[in-house]
Amino acid sequence: MKTKIILLPALLLLLNACSKSDDDPQEYIPVDPYPAVTAAFGDNIDLGNLVNYANQPIPVYITKDNTVGNPITDKGATLGRILFYDKNLSATNSISCSSCHIQYNAFGDATESSQGVNGGTARHAMRLINSRFAVERKFFWDERAASLELQTTQPIQNHIEMGFSGTNGDGNMTDLLAKLQNITYYQELFTFVYGDNEVTETRIQNALAQFVRSIQSFDSKYDAGRATVNNDGQPFPNFTPQENQGKNLFLSPPQFSATGSRTGGGLGCAGCHAAPEFDIAPNSGNNGIIGTLGNLALLDITNTRAPSLRNIVRANGGINGPFMHTALPTLQAVIDHYNNITIAAGNTNLDPKLRPNGFGQKLNITPDENAALIAFILTLDGADVYTNAKWSSPFN
Repeated sequence: MKTKIILLPALLLLLNACSKSDDDPQEYIPVDPYPAVTAAFGDNIDLGNLVNYANQPIPVYITKDNTVGNPITDKGATLGRILFYDKNLSATNSISCSSCHIQYNAFGDATESSQGVNGGTARHAMRLINSRFAVERKFFWDERAASLELQTTQPIQNHIEMGFSGTNGDGNMTDLLAKLQNITYYQELFTFVYGDNEVTETRIQNALAQFVRSIQSFDSKYDAGRATVNNDGQPFPNFTPQENQGKNLFLSPPQFSATGSRTGGGLGCAGCHAAPEFDIAPNSGNNGIIGTLGNLALLDITNTRAPSLRNIVRANGGINGPFMHTALPTLQAVIDHYNNITIAAGNTNLDPKLRPNGFGQKLNITPDENAALIAFILTLDGADVYTNAKWSSPFN
């Protein structure tokens, strides 16, 4: 009776290496255990020498982490990187996650409305920097996704964005899963990560979320200063006087008159965007911006989420795209908005911090304060995230 011997890919490589003799006149040709991955990605993906996603250094002062039940692994994040950049995830093979979340723009979009397979989005694409360290665990501008995992496949199932909605003649998620199941490099990758080649929505969600959470930025001027002091309230020795002034204005709460006009104190930015994560507070309400890109006057008060303020602008003053869900064009426009809040009729969800004593806040920011605040925000920009190859497209 003959016995079958099954050799795993790694064992095949070992046996090939050991079987080569110095006296063997034939050229040694190693067996590639992942030929489809090699053919698709070349040297950009090396499953035998994975990039470090799981154990990246994190500053000791960063305490928030929403990685519950889906820890980052090198294998999972590698698969997530490929999924993130793969246009096969759209109905027309023309759009990927990276089409709207561009590395060069801190994983945001330079355009006001992102182009999907069936038109433009109604809200500006949110930047993905430091999503792992978000204080608010819900995602999307209106917080409709309870977790990052659930968020990752909703754009795929959106008729406008990636076109597997199951409506308007679109295919559905089952059709996408069958499509990916027939791609040979996914057969190899899912086996590599999960032990078998079955493509499921949960596996896609987990891998994409691991990759997105791996995108972190802690090499800013702010971080260099924060590492040298005990708390954010202390002057940073590497900051200019203007930058330290801007930090104090950002962190300190304002004092208001009975009619909502600032009479002293700081600007209160940290009330919603607390240091050192600079993410949005979970209990935040609407920020006074209503409407959509298509109709700025439309009363839409469901937008209560925001990305981290890290890498919101570049240290040289350049921007990584428009701001907020309605794509305000400049950082100055954002400051001007908060300087003088107008309570729109029907906006019952305006954050209480923006309506002191029932009035829209009037911060009365002076030119010197304005310049100092901008100088501080520029210190939140890190450089590595824009160019690090491990967050770049793996496709040749």
